[in-house]
Amino acid sequence: MSLKLLVDEDSQAKALVSLLKAAGHDVKTVAEVGAMAHSDAAVLALARKERRALLTRNAADFRELHNSAPDHYGILVVCQSSDLSKNMTYADIVKAISNVESSKLDMAGQFVVLNAWSH
Repeated sequence: MSLKLLVDEDSQAKALVSLLKAAGHDVKTVAEVGAMAHSDAAVLALARKERRALLTRNAADFRELHNSAPDHYGILVVCQSSDLSKNMTYADIVKAISNVESSKLDMAGQFVVLNAWSH
């Protein structure tokens, strides 16, 4: 199983994108699609148009967009802590996405905090 993902500007590190692709996901980054520096609403609209779940670290802004318009293909959020030892590694992110997939959760219209899925 694999997901169609759009990776937000704040999460498009080459190492993470490579791991996601190696795990079998169909991954596009905002840089690849020419959407760098676009508004969060425009990025979510692009993900919606391409029927992709959005991967981001911008929990606050995308939670607000989700609450106002939950008609999307899923928002996958990586929350970060000021305690760097508590932050997810790229491998943790890929594992969490795999765990979400394995659960058979229908991600359409869902706001999923990946931190809770990494174990």
